[in-house]
Amino acid sequence: MAGQPSRRQFLLYSSMALGSTVLLKACTTNPPPASESGSDPTSSSGPAGTFKAAIVLPGIISDKAWNQAGYEGLNVVKSNLGAEVAYVEKVDQADQAEALSDFARRGFNVVFAHGGQFDAATQQVAGQFPNTFFVVVNGAATGSNIASLRLNSMELGYLCGVIGASLTKSNQMAYLAGQEFEATRNEFRGFELGARSIQPNIKVSATFTGDWNDAATAKEAFLALISAGADVVYQWLDNAAPVVLQSAADKGVYVFGNTADQFDVAPKAVLTSAIKRIDLAIAYMAELVRSQEIKGEVYTIGLEKPEIVRLGKLNPVISPALAQKVTQVKAAIVAKTLTFAKCQEGGKDTYCMKGKA
Repeated sequence: MAGQPSRRQFLLYSSMALGSTVLLKACTTNPPPASESGSDPTSSSGPAGTFKAAIVLPGIISDKAWNQAGYEGLNVVKSNLGAEVAYVEKVDQADQAEALSDFARRGFNVVFAHGGQFDAATQQVAGQFPNTFFVVVNGAATGSNIASLRLNSMELGYLCGVIGASLTKSNQMAYLAGQEFEATRNEFRGFELGARSIQPNIKVSATFTGDWNDAATAKEAFLALISAGADVVYQWLDNAAPVVLQSAADKGVYVFGNTADQFDVAPKAVLTSAIKRIDLAIAYMAELVRSQEIKGEVYTIGLEKPEIVRLGKLNPVISPALAQKVTQVKAAIVAKTLTFAKCQEGGKDTYCMKGKA
């Protein structure tokens, strides 16, 4: 069962986050292996007994996407809770367990593992540090001191599928992401289902590059999708996102932004963005840990919290009629007259839609 935050709590975080421009000071001992490759764990000093929160990031804090959103969440935690905070960036998969363990050994109350790719490493180390709570962002891991935080990517994907299928000329669309795990699979499935609700015979494919930040690999994969006929691409990348968005503009095709509002990166190409205010969600989870109300479960936030999960700026190519249709579909999802239900398709477990907008 997913935990649901109150609207009042999230609005409080939202208002406080707007003025949060915290700079973190370097202060660390016994850095994890990731620091040896150029990513320094940093923390602010605080008095004894101060609540301590850390985040382990797979990419860089200036990517204007996933990793930056996580870093900004840490800043909100510092501002709202007066916490001592720390982070380490560019952590490779081989170094995940050590990076998480290092913060736990240093007495951090909560350690955020920023991505579903951290599920296995978190489960590996959490049992060794019962006094630290681990939160996997976009993960599936749970345990006595493990929770997962998810922003409902399937719902956002569905809305983008409705938009994309209404504008494609080739009747082919694609999904492009860094890695395949539950959150990206769900986002792709939502995109596919939304598209089928408009054009039942539309072709929607998925490609995973294996790297969220490699711009060259992402561009190559994107161009291959375009060459295969896709004229609308829903991307979820980090530091590699801008090159894909700009390539879409160069090729005269449409693309979706992700995590942050990326419309201004390529205004001619970006139809809209799947906005995920991870910073506010992270601040909420940290408060649950501090108040000892956190549970070892999956916390899911969807379109019912528009201050957290919503679509960004709409491209003018989206007609008022299409925008109104998207609004109606969103309302149906929030009201649960249109729902995602587990089903089988092609002999595989997946999700299907029930109800109507």
